[in-house]
Amino acid sequence: MDLEKLLSDRLAPAFAAVAGGPVDPLVRRSPRADFQSDAALALARRLGRPPRDVAAAVLAHAVLDDICVSAEVSGPGFLNLTVADRALADMVSGLAGDARLGVPSAAAPQTVVVDYSAPNVAKEMHVGHLRGTVIGDAAVRLLDWLGHRVVRVNHLGDWGTPFGMLIEHLADVGEAGAAHELSMGDLDAFYRAARAKFDADEAFRERSRLRVVALQGGDERTRRLWRLLVTQSERYFLTVYDLLDVTLSEGDFRGESAYNDRLASVVDDLDRLGLLLPSGGADCVFPPGFTGRDGEPLPLIVRKSDGGYGYPATDLAALRQRVDELGATRLLYVVGLPQRQHFAMVFAVAEAAGWLNPPARAEHLGFGSILGADGRMLRSRAGESVKLVGLLEEAVARATDLARSRNPDLDAGTADEIGRAVGIGAIKYADLSVDRTTDYVLDWERMLALDGNTAPYLQYAYARIRSVLRRAGTAARPDAPIVVAQPAERALAVELLGFAAVVGEVERSLEFHQLAGYLHRLATAFNAFYERCPVLRAPDELRESRLLLAELTARTLRQGLHLLGIRTLERM
Repeated sequence: MDLEKLLSDRLAPAFAAVAGGPVDPLVRRSPRADFQSDAALALARRLGRPPRDVAAAVLAHAVLDDICVSAEVSGPGFLNLTVADRALADMVSGLAGDARLGVPSAAAPQTVVVDYSAPNVAKEMHVGHLRGTVIGDAAVRLLDWLGHRVVRVNHLGDWGTPFGMLIEHLADVGEAGAAHELSMGDLDAFYRAARAKFDADEAFRERSRLRVVALQGGDERTRRLWRLLVTQSERYFLTVYDLLDVTLSEGDFRGESAYNDRLASVVDDLDRLGLLLPSGGADCVFPPGFTGRDGEPLPLIVRKSDGGYGYPATDLAALRQRVDELGATRLLYVVGLPQRQHFAMVFAVAEAAGWLNPPARAEHLGFGSILGADGRMLRSRAGESVKLVGLLEEAVARATDLARSRNPDLDAGTADEIGRAVGIGAIKYADLSVDRTTDYVLDWERMLALDGNTAPYLQYAYARIRSVLRRAGTAARPDAPIVVAQPAERALAVELLGFAAVVGEVERSLEFHQLAGYLHRLATAFNAFYERCPVLRAPDELRESRLLLAELTARTLRQGLHLLGIRTLERM
């Protein structure tokens, strides 16, 4: 049951009666009551009437008696709504028998393509890949749970000029030696060795250029060496995804090379449509509204002056394939904010060409950077990008050490299980609990704290509830009457009924800090409830009610954390 939606549905006809047309009631949580509607303020300006008079008129039309114990005009024209205890109890009881905790499946499921992670072949994943991978995985989990058809796309960088250099180095090393070197997971060392030879040896540079021609021309041996690079890199990427506990799999890899045969038709069709213009020897599209620093129209270069194709051509070919062949109606690109203008231009060109039409729409889910304690981009002591595997292993090691220090009697297997769940969870939650468009500082002490807005705090709250339920000796009865007599019980009930509204909003916005914030409020409400409302020592009727409230809280925390890609533990 979505309590916020229920109140909105009750107020909407009343606002419409006063306004003479539809009005969004703008119901939200309030510190002065359970909920508040601010819509009368804007409506009053539109009608030229005092806001309090408009709010009073809305209340006169509203049917709220069966839900609210109090509905009153407050301040300059707010509507404050306090839900009746019995209504709260009945609605929470309805959650107990609902496997989806009040969250409906999508009424009109869409085909959603989520483009995320996107590492480069023959290069190790670094900390810059963390946010895109974690945010994309959360989007996939949420949309899949809501019933959408979700297509994961890991858009690998596996094509282009650098591969001439890499393949030529591979040929020098030998296939067996290269396979062994790459299987060790040190892809950066292989890349650096190739680069060093390219920079120092003119003969190697020339052979590398010829390799690019051979690769693009389909030369059998060159393609086999290229495939070896790709295969070994993919194996390495999968080990990182396993450690990070994300849902990407081998079948989700789709490199830039997959669109190579489609690039010429992209350019030809843009030309046929009259969108292609020459500029500086290159073939470009000038989507309206985009200008450079000099105020001149900004080009999207689809074919370079040397005849090669740039990233825009590949992205346009990929977009067409996702709409035409996969039937995507929602295309999500989880890529850092520096690419914002690039994607805006790609989407604008796709719309102008008629390749992206309603109901299909494309969204760039941009994100900020991870910073070090000095407020700058996170770097290693040597000034290089921090390897993602190293960051994840450090998180697990720190969490494991903390688990052992808190409970020296833990066996090695249990300590390792807790360390991995808490360490990886802390990394993910630190990312997802902030607005994705902002930067954030990697702070180990804060991330791994058992208090505050952290994954360990939520994981510990879940484990605490599971401990209570084990000590109860019997499972919570789903048909037990709910009692919400105490303030802490009311507060917890209201939070439980807010899950559906938050999930619905995050489905639209994909702003996962809203879900993280909700889970933190829920855990905080439960902890206050647990301290003030004895569960196991309560009289029978209250005991059953409070056990059920505890069980519902555990289920909601578990489901919410799962949507964020974070594991829960039965014991901590």
